[in-house]
Amino acid sequence: MVSINKAAAADEFKVTMQLGWLASNGILGEVAADKLGYYKDEGLSLEIVPGGPNIDGVASVASGRANLGSISSSPSLMLARAAGIPIKCVAAGYQQHPFTYFSLTDNPVKTPKDLIGKKVATQGTARILLRALLAQNDISEDDVEVLTSGSDMAVLMTGQADVVTGWTTNVNALSVLGDKRVDLSLWDAGIQLYANPYYVTDETLAEHKDKVEAMIRVSAKGWGWVHENQEQACEFLVERYPNLDLESELKAVPLVDGYSFNAVTAKGGWGTMTRENWQAQIDAYAALDQFDGDPPKVDDMMTLSILEATAADRPKYG
Repeated sequence: MVSINKAAAADEFKVTMQLGWLASNGILGEVAADKLGYYKDEGLSLEIVPGGPNIDGVASVASGRANLGSISSSPSLMLARAAGIPIKCVAAGYQQHPFTYFSLTDNPVKTPKDLIGKKVATQGTARILLRALLAQNDISEDDVEVLTSGSDMAVLMTGQADVVTGWTTNVNALSVLGDKRVDLSLWDAGIQLYANPYYVTDETLAEHKDKVEAMIRVSAKGWGWVHENQEQACEFLVERYPNLDLESELKAVPLVDGYSFNAVTAKGGWGTMTRENWQAQIDAYAALDQFDGDPPKVDDMMTLSILEATAADRPKYG
């Protein structure tokens, strides 16, 4: 397996970072780190590979086409590991998941119980998140009507659905809701998942641990810089990805920063995660019979070794 390849420049190692979705503000730290030369300082170069609806990012990392992955939600890694794919999480980009159930003030959903009797429009891949939320709050799935939709908020505005789902960081899509918007976050509803987890294969971790440490050290430094330079970070992002809207990104960056840094990172530094939280996630999904076989063992699917090795270099904001 080709895990970390020599780049064109002598002695540089190429980091091929596979995203789970399209490039967005979830990679502000990496874009800033690349622009500022942090990768070069570590003897690395960076290629960011976008994902999308027809791209299996986990498979890309598992096959060696990419050597670092960042995916939207932690359950994808649990399910992959349970299926025998040898990947392991090394850091958590967002301490809390931005996934949220949006409703309107004239028909608000402020608590999980408010979902009873409602029509919920959600992405196909997010149906399991709704199932987990309902199970966590002792609500029968029969009490909620589920519609499959994308990230378009129109179904809420036209009354086709009472609730739609999405990320609070998608400011552009949410702008149509204006001051009528009511939020119920997945986290506050009792499903406490990590978002934007970073992962590598077991082989990469075993054979190139020093490079994995360097990758996380650079990301941490980049995200620390973003925390202090939010406006310029957005300019760097839009410069690299001109399809993104600078005005929207400037509105979103305080939210992104808030998910990246909180009381947990003030103590443990950017990227912090815990075995206890991962075990709770595994247990929740096992209770929903989401694993074809046995649930993954927590130490098979995550490691704290990279965070421990980079502890002194990861910024402690919160």
